[in-house]
Amino acid sequence: MIYHVVPLAVWNAAPDQAYAPASLAEEGFVHCSPDEPVTLAVINAFYQDPPGPLLVLALDEARLTARVEWEAAAPAPPPGVSEDTLFPHVFGPLDRDAVSHVLEVRWDEEGRATGLGDTAG
Repeated sequence: MIYHVVPLAVWNAAPDQAYAPASLAEEGFVHCSPDEPVTLAVINAFYQDPPGPLLVLALDEARLTARVEWEAAAPAPPPGVSEDTLFPHVFGPLDRDAVSHVLEVRWDEEGRATGLGDTAG
């Protein structure tokens, strides 16, 4: 599994289409994380004030039709993540059929992501 963070409203915007976040057009790939702990570090570094509920897509890499390359973070990984951690970058839209399950981010009272759990509903 590889993991991708997405706001609930964005994920639900076009449920009949492959998901193509802004990073695909801007950087040429979709940012993903290699595991749940790194995903939480990414959320805490880059999603301090999400616009509503935040989801994490658990993707079956083998079911993606786009190329996946494992690359070093540039310029550096988020705090708490080892410098030698490689991140999966997906060079095309995320096929909805590749989503194994969807998780919801759990937050503590200080607004830090502390875990991932099943979505309600």
